[in-house]
This record gives sequence, structure tokens and C-alpha cells, in this order.
Amino acid sequence: MEPQKKSDMQNATHLSGESNASSAKMLWAMVGIGTICALLIVLTYESTSDRIASLQDDALEAAVFKVLPGTTSTKAFTLQPDGKITLAKADDGQLIYAGYDARHQFTGVAVEASGQGYAGIIRVLYGYQPEQEKIIGFYVLQSNETPGLGDKIEKDNNFLANFKALDVALDQSGQLLHAIVPVKNGTKSNAWEIDAITGATISSRSVADILHSSIAEKAPVITKNIDVFMQ
Repeated sequence: MEPQKKSDMQNATHLSGESNASSAKMLWAMVGIGTICALLIVLTYESTSDRIASLQDDALEAAVFKVLPGTTSTKAFTLQPDGKITLAKADDGQLIYAGYDARHQFTGVAVEASGQGYAGIIRVLYGYQPEQEKIIGFYVLQSNETPGLGDKIEKDNNFLANFKALDVALDQSGQLLHAIVPVKNGTKSNAWEIDAITGATISSRSVADILHSSIAEKAPVITKNIDVFMQ
């Protein structure tokens, strides 16, 4: 082999070796960076999850007072699979919150419900007064509805007025006497109807469906166990 060709081959082999070594170093560097990033994410989650949960609990507690007018204290109860309601223990089932006024008189229960909206899941909390058979308060916990239209379910005073005394009376068999339905804005004539938001018909209907589905299931159970809240 000619000296020049031999030298060229040696140089090529050397460069190839350097390239492989460089690629290996880059790969290990990327793996190292990825590992560090993953570790930072985990550490950030671990360090903030309790704080986030605490803030969510605080927000939920504040919402309970909003949907149960006159409430000064609350107790958490659990809806059991067998249809009974018991004082809540940590993480033992679906919670509802009973409200009491300054004289410890029962003001109603706050119930969380959710369902599909126009742009995602809508989570709400509503106040139910079983003795009056009415929904007496409403608060949106989570919503991704369209700004300026669907998000009015959270802040439009006329819409929120629907839930100051929404009729959810039961018949003798424990079924809702009337479905909760949205109607064209300004045409509400019955206490079980919801005056819809103009331009946000889907969001308004979603709220009606969420409340109807939830109260149809929960009201008979709550009414049957109402003495539990008086103890």
C-alpha cells in the first residue's frame, strides 16, 4: 500500500473513532440531562403536591359557604354504596358537606358534580336544601368554557340567580317531579327551569344536565338520611 493511502486510512479511522466517542459522550450527556430533569419534576411535584391539595381544600371549603347561605360551620359526610350516609373519615368515599348556621341549625348540603361542557369537563358545587326541596346555591369549581360566552356560567348574575331557589321536588316514589331544563333567555316561567345564557346554549344545557343527573341520584338518598345531619 502506498504511504499516502495508508496515512489517509489511518486518519479516517482516527476521525471515525473520535466521531463515535463524541456521539457516545453526547448520548450520555442527554441521558444525564433527561435524568436530572425527571428528578427535578418529581421533586417539584413532591414538594408542591401537599400545598396544592391544601389550596384546593381551602377553595372547596370556601365554595361550601357560598352555596349554602347563612352557613357558619360545616361537617363532612360520606355517601356509602349501600345508600347510607355517615360521618366522613379520611378517603372513605364520596363526600357531601352539611352546613349549619350560628345556632347550629341545618342549612342544607353541598354536593359536588361534574359533566361534559362545550370545551371540556365542568365541575360544580351546588347547595341543596332537602326540607325545601330546592337547589339554593351554585358555584363552578372548574371550567374551560369559551371566554366571554360559556364562562358566563361562573359570573353572570342573571344566570346564577337561577340557583337561588331551583325546584327539585320529589314525587312519592322518590323521583324528580320535573326535569331541570334550560329555556331561552328571558322565558323562564317555572321554578325548575334555567334561564339560559344568550350565545352559550351548550354551556347552559350542560349545567342543567349536570345538576339534573346529580340531584336525581342524590336527593332521594339525602332525604332518606336527613336525620343524620340533625345529630
